[in-house]
Amino acid sequence: MSAISGMTGFGRADGGLDGWTWTVEARSVNGRALETRYRGPHGFDSLERLTKAAAQVRLNRGQVTVGVQAKRAEGSEPAPRVNEAVLATYLRLANQLAEEGATPPSADGLLSLRGVIEVAEEDEDAEGRAAVEAAMAVTVEQALDALKLSRQREGEQLTPVIHDFVGTIEALVVRAELEASAQVEAIRERFTRRINELAPDAPGLDERIFLEAAALATKADVREELDRLTAHVASARTLLQQPPAGRKLDFLMQEFMREANTLCSKSATTPLTGIGLELKAVIEQLREQVQNVE
Repeated sequence: MSAISGMTGFGRADGGLDGWTWTVEARSVNGRALETRYRGPHGFDSLERLTKAAAQVRLNRGQVTVGVQAKRAEGSEPAPRVNEAVLATYLRLANQLAEEGATPPSADGLLSLRGVIEVAEEDEDAEGRAAVEAAMAVTVEQALDALKLSRQREGEQLTPVIHDFVGTIEALVVRAELEASAQVEAIRERFTRRINELAPDAPGLDERIFLEAAALATKADVREELDRLTAHVASARTLLQQPPAGRKLDFLMQEFMREANTLCSKSATTPLTGIGLELKAVIEQLREQVQNVE
């Protein structure tokens, strides 16, 4: 039997290669669909696409944030270099301004100008950069695996809570069925009393009371609502054994509440109305828990 998962969790993994070290953190919160956000180091352009693809393989719902923090060991960073062509252009312009009376530029001033100092990229070692990126992608997958495990642990905690709420709903439906059987008699007695108060000597009173009471009892019949509530209880238990079921459970909660509202509106007795209100309260509590199910 598969187990349901939650949508809140955290996972972390570390890695390193060729002077690079990195840490990947993946966290998620509730969401109607799967939304993956990525933050990572400059120069590893394919890592975002790989991260989102890895999340889609493992997760179905939730807002997921994956962050990659990477750094290079001292001495392994690319050495800075002077772009002589850019420097020559700045010098020519500076000399022209100096001839017109401007202050000649200083060496540190020229070196601070944009484009003069460059940090060599790893373009000349594309294979090495690709190997580091591939290793980072593996660490991302490890962090997402840890996140998935965290969400599964949340699901293990949610499962008995949800089953308890479903069991409470089932027990309330049984109580409602017992109370509903007394509705016809309650309606007849109430209608008889009102008619006798208003027109005690009216001809054909007994037959009229019977017909009107029957009509009211038909309107107040809650057997269909109770049957549907019973069916929804069975559906909830089935869905809990067939994850991912969060979306379907969300919809089922709406159906639960619709039947409970109708039950309350049709109720002709105070006890049945009380049961209906209890049902609504428990269904709302169940809905809050279902919001955490993947």
